[in-house]
Amino acid sequence: MEQKPVSDTWERGSPYEQYVGRWSRQVASRFLSWLNIPAGRRWLDVGCGTGALCAAIVDRCSPSAVAGVEPSEGFLKTAKDNLAGRAALYQGSATAIPLDDASVDVVVSGLVLNFVQDPRAALLEMSRVTGKDGTIAAYVWDYAGRMELMRVFWDAAVELNPSAANMDEGVRFPTCRPEPLEELFTGAGLQGVEVKPIDVPTPFANFDDYWQPFLGGQGPAPAYAMSLDETSRARLRDRIRERLPSAVNGSIPLTARAWAVRARVAR
Repeated sequence: MEQKPVSDTWERGSPYEQYVGRWSRQVASRFLSWLNIPAGRRWLDVGCGTGALCAAIVDRCSPSAVAGVEPSEGFLKTAKDNLAGRAALYQGSATAIPLDDASVDVVVSGLVLNFVQDPRAALLEMSRVTGKDGTIAAYVWDYAGRMELMRVFWDAAVELNPSAANMDEGVRFPTCRPEPLEELFTGAGLQGVEVKPIDVPTPFANFDDYWQPFLGGQGPAPAYAMSLDETSRARLRDRIRERLPSAVNGSIPLTARAWAVRARVAR
């Protein structure tokens, strides 16, 4: 089986939107409802990506200000286009946020923490920019469990090629479970840590609707799919098709679960 090197890099907004962006927006709205932050607060979105969570904050939370930090130039450009000046956007990372101490009231991060090399350092940096009794919150996909569109992909990939387990997010990101998330936030000195599952339906009109986003080549699973030669990729496609549930009309009913976590900054 011929296989090219696989990268986790996220650089372009359009393939991301087709792959998981459309589902992450649904999680964002439920996440913000759970946080229930009063109006007039200053918000920061760390790893703002295409700006979906920033836009949801503006639309739903009546903030006094919204800022986003993102390392990828490609994503930052997409976010600027999508937000049209509704948020202040900066190039930076979770461990190097270009804001002053205690300059925001709420820091959120969607689908980012597991990609940060040192998540504890990221939480300490988020705490630095958050004022007293402010909130730090995040959500990550339940890669090992009910993030079904990815789980079906990797289970089929590993069945055909056991070495694919090394790239499976469910294996690589053990923090994306309730207990490790709670331990991470508590270990960073945060108070009142709570973890909650957020489930959203991810219906696909047909198999092509499910499969095409994996051909975008961006993100671990799509990158793995496109690293395969055409024959191996076709075998993987057919094995996934066998595993997926299918309704009478050909639609594919799946669920995506994210784990959300929130805590308070104590000074």
